[in-house]
Amino acid sequence: MKRTLIITACSLAMSASTVFGQTIQSQHNHAGHNHAMPGMTQAREVTQAGPHGGTLKQTGNLQIETIVSQGGLQMFVYDRAGQPVSVDRGRGAVSVRVEGNAKRYRYDLLPDGKGSLTAPVNLSQLAGRQIDVDIQLVGITNNTVSFNEVATVPASEQQLAAAAIARQKICPVSGKPLGSMGDPVALDVNGQKLYVCCAGCVNAVKSDPAKYAAGRPQITVTTATQADAAAIAAQKVCPVMDEPLGGMGTPIKVMVGDKPIYLCCKGCIKKIQAEPAKYLAMVYGNGDQASVPAGTEQVRDGIFKVVSADVPFIAAQKKCPVMDEPLDAMGGPYKVNAAGKAIYICCPGCAKKITADPQKWLAVLKSQGVEAPVIR
Repeated sequence: MKRTLIITACSLAMSASTVFGQTIQSQHNHAGHNHAMPGMTQAREVTQAGPHGGTLKQTGNLQIETIVSQGGLQMFVYDRAGQPVSVDRGRGAVSVRVEGNAKRYRYDLLPDGKGSLTAPVNLSQLAGRQIDVDIQLVGITNNTVSFNEVATVPASEQQLAAAAIARQKICPVSGKPLGSMGDPVALDVNGQKLYVCCAGCVNAVKSDPAKYAAGRPQITVTTATQADAAAIAAQKVCPVMDEPLGGMGTPIKVMVGDKPIYLCCKGCIKKIQAEPAKYLAMVYGNGDQASVPAGTEQVRDGIFKVVSADVPFIAAQKKCPVMDEPLDAMGGPYKVNAAGKAIYICCPGCAKKITADPQKWLAVLKSQGVEAPVIR
């Protein structure tokens, strides 16, 4: 079921000092006493699906359908028999509170000429978050209609795909980070979406879907042999313990997809199995480095909106290195060029510090086990 509200989402994600909408005192209705004013009708809390896919609540002789979508909040009104009631002379207001934020924002509901009352506000950046909506309608009956909705802002197909890519992180065939070879390729494997890094990996999945169905590269463990001597010499140290390979006996060879990682001992195997993408980046970060496009849509000079190829690296970085806040906390993430590498920030205001001393912030990320992708 589509559900959204159309609010300028980055403003709702900003701090309470941001002026966006009108803050209004929340209405409340505790068990045992009712604060409804005379002449105000409150909807009963029994809900069902409406004709347009929204939630349907009954209030007096009316049924009201509420649709929350990324296009806006809509209200359709019906009589008891389910026949549409004209809202051309109706008006309304919604008071919105985002989960985790005490502040409320007020928006007007107005007739859209198509049989509903609408409040157009962009909520796309609040996808997946819960909102609490108090609604009041006037001009439809003699009484003011008042009720509450609690809804989760739905994600778009693109956002759902981005979230799935972020969860999967790496290609199950090559072991490379998803996005490092351009936009990931989606495949259907036994009714489930699976992503690979490039078209070259598609046939491997199609030829043996069961092998790759888990969405993770196959990890196999063996003892290194003389044939691995050159690769061991090139890798030099165990990525888990940062100890010289061979210092604890014959190195362990772990194949992540088609890429070998050499470890100092068996005790390090679980680390690779738990976070293969992290250790692949540590071992192959210089020779087979992940990359992302520079970006084409600038919000300010040198600050770009992110694209789908950035998703796995955003998931790996998690927080803005400048503010130590989640990357989506202030309308972000955004991408900035730091000495040829992409650093993700929570807001455009952090870009100046990154560009002033890029190596400092790249080092901060590296200390957190994050290797910034090259901008291509």
